[in-house]
Amino acid sequence: MGLLSKIFSNTRKPEGFWGRMMVAGMNGGSHAAMASWGLDLANVPAKGEIIDIGCGGGANLARLMDRSLRARVTGVDYSPVSVEKSRKVNADAIAKGRCKVLEASVSNLPFKENTFEMATAFETVYFWPEIEKSFAEVRRVLSPGGKFLIVNEDDGLSGNNEKWEKMIEGMYTYTPDELERHLAAAGFRDITVYRNEPKHWLCVTAVK
Repeated sequence: MGLLSKIFSNTRKPEGFWGRMMVAGMNGGSHAAMASWGLDLANVPAKGEIIDIGCGGGANLARLMDRSLRARVTGVDYSPVSVEKSRKVNADAIAKGRCKVLEASVSNLPFKENTFEMATAFETVYFWPEIEKSFAEVRRVLSPGGKFLIVNEDDGLSGNNEKWEKMIEGMYTYTPDELERHLAAAGFRDITVYRNEPKHWLCVTAVK
């Protein structure tokens, strides 16, 4: 495996030195601009419980708290490296009881039904197992009327997706139509697609 492939293989589940470098990079640059674009479209609830699934480097947890000053935010990730970084980035909020970060997988979220007013997934559904079952698990933990926000850097229509899929094991870049279909099959309604066409960014919102 070449150095570039070794680095990008940590996109799916960051581990070790290169994983720590990867999660640090997730918190800035184009990732920050894209996350802010998606959040502008989402109408983050003013209070209640919010979960970020695949929280990576933890920057989006902080962005959610900045936009919802009375909400409590939970981050989950199945990478111990990501959990460690997210806890470090949000240490003050964790100490104040506004944030918590847990190691967990989207396929088995350790929460009761109807827990969260909003769920977010930034650049992570590419790697979710059995996508419709994963979406159904997200829907389970959302409260009635709760919103699910997906933000992806590639809409599957850029022409670059095959290159990344070959480089990163287990990655699949969903098109807008595919996400709409899978969300509907999992029981979501009011599915809305937004695209930043020049950059091929994709934002999808859905309601329980």
